[in-house]
Amino acid sequence: MELQERVIHTYRTAVRARSRGQLAYLQSVSRQDIVFCIGPAGTGKTYLAVASAVSALKRKEVSRIVLVRPAVEAGEQLGFLPGALEDKVDPYLRPLYDALQELLEPERMLRLQSMKVVEVAPLAFMRGRTLNESFVILDEAQNTTPAQMKMFLTRLGAGSKAVITGDITQIDLPKGQPSGLIEVRNILRDVDGLDFIHLSERDVVRNPLVQRIVQAYEQQDGPGVDPSRPASSTSTTSSADSQEP
Repeated sequence: MELQERVIHTYRTAVRARSRGQLAYLQSVSRQDIVFCIGPAGTGKTYLAVASAVSALKRKEVSRIVLVRPAVEAGEQLGFLPGALEDKVDPYLRPLYDALQELLEPERMLRLQSMKVVEVAPLAFMRGRTLNESFVILDEAQNTTPAQMKMFLTRLGAGSKAVITGDITQIDLPKGQPSGLIEVRNILRDVDGLDFIHLSERDVVRNPLVQRIVQAYEQQDGPGVDPSRPASSTSTTSSADSQEP
């Protein structure tokens, strides 16, 4: 069956779904207020979320884009890193800036950031805020704790949309610390108004070699799924596998 066309128009380029899993992802983002996208590296989780946010801003469906990442990777904490706060958080947020730069002209990006229309920030900076008329993206969500995930989800205000992305095979939390992304699937699986999309190695579009690497690791370690997840579920979960004809 031929892949259905879905085009996202941003300020700089048109973005298209390149796999059935990506198509299901984009359809969910357009339809639901909250979408969780779980999958391996190279599947376009972050890029498609940012493209959807930029498109929504262009169409005036939202008044602001907020891109968020937990500042925890490989055991490093911000307090122990040298330099000013901006210098400390920049390496964690760089992938989000990279995606923005592909979708916005440099001058527009700088202007929107100076006007606080586009904001890129560590997850910790979201506490106590209410985000109205915003398209909010939480990237690397596998590195959130359950408390941080709850805090993030409860920031959404009127007219807002959230996309949460992550790869549960690349968790950098301290040993024994549960991932908020894994836990939230069980907590919210029966809640209306949101979707869980699962992408697989078949949706890897970054590089054919990346797809083969993901396949090799899955053969060694097994698919990147939580073993505690029920084998059968009536949740709102959609999966890339379910898109096969």
